[in-house]
Amino acid sequence: MYHRREEDGETFVRIVSIGEILWDVFGETELLGGAPFNFAAHARRLGHEVLFLSAVGDDPRGRRALAAAGELGLSTKFVRAVADQPTGFVSVRLDPAGQPEFTIHRPAAYDCLEVGEDDLRQLAEFQPGFVYFGTLHQMDPRVRSATQRVLAAVPGARRFYDINLRANSYTPALVRELLRQANVVKLNASEVASVEGFLGWPQAGFEAFCRGASKQFGWDAVCVTRGEQGCAILLDGVYAEVEGYPVQVADTVGSGDAFAAAFLHGLGQGWPAAGIGDFANRLGALVASRSGAIPEWTLEECAGMKRR
Repeated sequence: MYHRREEDGETFVRIVSIGEILWDVFGETELLGGAPFNFAAHARRLGHEVLFLSAVGDDPRGRRALAAAGELGLSTKFVRAVADQPTGFVSVRLDPAGQPEFTIHRPAAYDCLEVGEDDLRQLAEFQPGFVYFGTLHQMDPRVRSATQRVLAAVPGARRFYDINLRANSYTPALVRELLRQANVVKLNASEVASVEGFLGWPQAGFEAFCRGASKQFGWDAVCVTRGEQGCAILLDGVYAEVEGYPVQVADTVGSGDAFAAAFLHGLGQGWPAAGIGDFANRLGALVASRSGAIPEWTLEECAGMKRR
């Protein structure tokens, strides 16, 4: 599951990320995004080996997306180009605090994900430690079927479910199904309230939720992001609430995806809950302080962050 590089002794994880690749459209500006793609790009920058599974249209946006993915060091081997659907895009409006409001335009090419027998063979040979997926992409039955085939092909991989609820892009039944399939889960504070509602549970606080849900679904780890207040993590029975790093927010698009990549990174290094939370808070805050979902950042910048 975990691997070490002989030259630097670093532990890295092989990851399969399944989900949408799309363009975030801010007025006249278009920036490449999609939560699973953002996660994949940040995980790759953290030194992990990542295979990204999705689809783009055979159109200018699709060709630009493939080129940009390559520049980020991501393989496009499992990103299919389809002729009859447009590359996905989302209209993004930022409120005064930099919080995004998304308008998701569908149909989109990313819903045309397909995996053949040769793809499954190659994914099995890759031997991923984690398979990452979200909710929006799984709304399409074709995608859900393809994802189940991938999971069946790599039974030893842990399943990382990053909930990422978007308006009109989930159902309670789908979320419950994905929660049951997961080993590791990430969600934000408002999503905790939503999931408690789906499950018919009272709102009893983050620790009670993490412990109760982990027991019911058999999760190895769960993390609740809380913006500038930090995060709450339950890992191997140890619960920690970790203080955040307030920053001047440019926009929060992609900050949660960077947090997810840092969370997985910490799991791969075998860090304790509090250490994982601190590192993930740093990277999430750093990305929120810059425009776009995948801005430039370095580990040195993360290490140098200070609380006010």
